[in-house]
Amino acid sequence: MSKLDSRGLRLGFAALALFTGLAGDFWRNALSWYGYGIMVAIVVAGTVVLLVHNRGRFRWASLPYPLLGFLLFSGLSIAWSFYPLFTTLGVFVQWITATSAVSIAVTLSWAELLTALGWALRFILGLSFIFEFIVSVFIRQPIYPVWLVEHPAHPAKLLYWSRDLLFSGGKIQGIIGNSSLLAMVALLAVIVFAIQLASRNRERRNTDRHSVSRLWGWFWMVVAVLTIAITKSATIFVGLGAVVVVALAVLLIRQARTRRGRVLTYGGIGIGVVAIAALGFVLRNPILGILGKSEDFTGRFTIWDAVIGLAQQRPAFGWGWLGYWIPWIPPFKGLVRAGGVQVMHAHDAWLDVWLQVGIVGLVIFAALTLSTLVRSWIMAADRIVTTPGSVGHHSWLALLPLLMLVAQLVQSIAESRMLLEGGWMLLVLWAVKTKLSPMSAEFAVTGQRGS
Repeated sequence: MSKLDSRGLRLGFAALALFTGLAGDFWRNALSWYGYGIMVAIVVAGTVVLLVHNRGRFRWASLPYPLLGFLLFSGLSIAWSFYPLFTTLGVFVQWITATSAVSIAVTLSWAELLTALGWALRFILGLSFIFEFIVSVFIRQPIYPVWLVEHPAHPAKLLYWSRDLLFSGGKIQGIIGNSSLLAMVALLAVIVFAIQLASRNRERRNTDRHSVSRLWGWFWMVVAVLTIAITKSATIFVGLGAVVVVALAVLLIRQARTRRGRVLTYGGIGIGVVAIAALGFVLRNPILGILGKSEDFTGRFTIWDAVIGLAQQRPAFGWGWLGYWIPWIPPFKGLVRAGGVQVMHAHDAWLDVWLQVGIVGLVIFAALTLSTLVRSWIMAADRIVTTPGSVGHHSWLALLPLLMLVAQLVQSIAESRMLLEGGWMLLVLWAVKTKLSPMSAEFAVTGQRGS
């Protein structure tokens, strides 16, 4: 067996790639953009090596068609881009990020993917608290990222890497330097840690390698929940609620033994979702007040109005793909500022897609997201059948792509992160993995039992 096939190497590389995607700001803030570039180069090199080594395990044409279509259309936008050079750069970044996700999808099993995610998320959360502790105990003042050479006399809060708030009850930012992004990492961690804890039972304690010890599992769950509480992100509170509702819906569907029972359960779930949505709309202002948000969603409406106005100038095909906005080029230069800094994305993934690749690109992106969501739901709700004629069984692990994607979809309403770095990596990972890797095949090989 080649060293490239070793479980430790594959898990280690996947954890590094996921860490770099989800906490890219850590490398930039600590090592500068040059250091970040070196880390990205390492991940890209590892991706190429692993894909070449595993080239017989998949075909590019077997990847989800909406994913291929979106990547191709984004690349074609160079032809009509208002800023073709920067679109070329943006497309390159988008493609290599997607390629890294593909390499993880084809080299890890679902159980190994859960383990790698757990490693990456624990490192981010653990290092974040250590970092904030060092700042508050030893440095005792806000600090800047290393790339900010000239320190402004009256700096915007968004420029600080840490604002020294750990012991003052403020929103900590962790190694990422952003409280909202740290809260999202914590939400993803809650999902991963909960699945790892739920996967533990007496029958599988010695065979299920993606489970964790009960003590450490609950320790990290407390850390993740505490992070959500401290970061106080309204979007993440809504996301947590959505994840809980979807998880409960799946568990109800799993209990339905007959076709009629499933139909009735689906109907009840549909009525419940409509009722919750209607109640949320009626009580939106009090809810926003409880969550500490203004009626304009803390300036989001101003950003969205500017984006919509710009998108309407080129509605069909957009201005050209970028990913992150380039703040010093038209039409983004001076477009909108928030918190004293230039806004770098639309703070809504769907508006950002419309702005950059138009209605056509938005339709393709919606197809990518919807098809991935449907496959994830089917995987979570259906029984895993490993032998012909058997009734099959359910697995807690099968909930992973669905719950993670639901969390990302909620975040996509207020952030564009599903198009960028770790968010895009995870979306591609769910799209590819749910199509190429039936969980039943993995359970048949390992002999594991479901929940």
